[in-house]
Amino acid sequence: MFISSLQKGGSERVMVNLAEYFHARKYDVILITQYKMKIEYSISPEIRRVYSEPDESLLQGGRIKNFLARFGALRDIWKAYKPDLILAFLGKNNLMAVATAAFLPSKVVVSVRGEPTMEYEGKLMQLIAKVVFRFADGVVLQTEAVRAFFPKSVRKKSVILSNPLNPQFLNRKISAEREDLIVTAGRLDENKNHAMLIHAFAKIADEYPTVNLVIYGEGVLRAALETLAAEKGLSDRIAFPGNVSDVADCICKARIFALTSNTEGMPNSIMEAMALGIPVISTDCPCGGPAALIENEVSGLLVPVGDAFALADAFRRILEDKDFEQKLRENACKITERLAPDKVNKEWEEYLNKI
Repeated sequence: MFISSLQKGGSERVMVNLAEYFHARKYDVILITQYKMKIEYSISPEIRRVYSEPDESLLQGGRIKNFLARFGALRDIWKAYKPDLILAFLGKNNLMAVATAAFLPSKVVVSVRGEPTMEYEGKLMQLIAKVVFRFADGVVLQTEAVRAFFPKSVRKKSVILSNPLNPQFLNRKISAEREDLIVTAGRLDENKNHAMLIHAFAKIADEYPTVNLVIYGEGVLRAALETLAAEKGLSDRIAFPGNVSDVADCICKARIFALTSNTEGMPNSIMEAMALGIPVISTDCPCGGPAALIENEVSGLLVPVGDAFALADAFRRILEDKDFEQKLRENACKITERLAPDKVNKEWEEYLNKI
């Protein structure tokens, strides 16, 4: 399995969960990452971790020389370990996996984890992806909208597989007691658009003086978001606890989970909030990930990307109507049957074995 790092993000978590599943099933699993981050998901010590980034002394040339050094290092790993199958996640990792394994016996499966135009920015990179994916042995996608991005030759060999639900969110007692909290969890970056969330909360704050907002996660925009909360006069009602290891325990009593991203693949955070019986409001992202998880007005609410007014109205609808809130809760929980890890992991296993 090949990914840049195991830093705390949705795609990284899915790969770690898959690695643990295959390891438990007695497969020999090797996780290849370019580098190690300070804060990462932990993996079983029996799962080998190999780093593909060449020694710093080999990366003193220009861009082409550095690319060739990285290319050679990764190809040497495939030659040394002789994997039956290489599963790559995300952007350039997919391209490198296909290219470096060319003419080797290993099969290569690539996976796009989000909006393709975000993973492959610019027309040139998008063209390269469409061409290179033709040489992959398998392609895992998350929605039909993502599949439509690729040419027919790629679509024919692709399969849509869901993310397995994180096991720690299964078999938990759904809390009947709820606190007046709106919560979210994710990297504090531009794509997650937490500014929209703060603007929407500011629109309802006076109407619901007991309701607070908690934003879990870390990222480059933390200071800017804290400043925005202060400008709105809401520093005492908007909390930024950072990354937490027990996110399920932290959010399980919330009344609303909000996701305000501009683009998303198949958001783990939505799946996990729904599994906890929390009504979810999400932006209706272009590649259709949230819409694939949420049946609008049945198991959650979808609002237009970037529309803080629509988000504020959605907050009001849930906070005002207890019966509607309860309906969303009961229907949200059903996702645990649909995306149970044993079921979804088995689908991944069957597909990869077929390849």
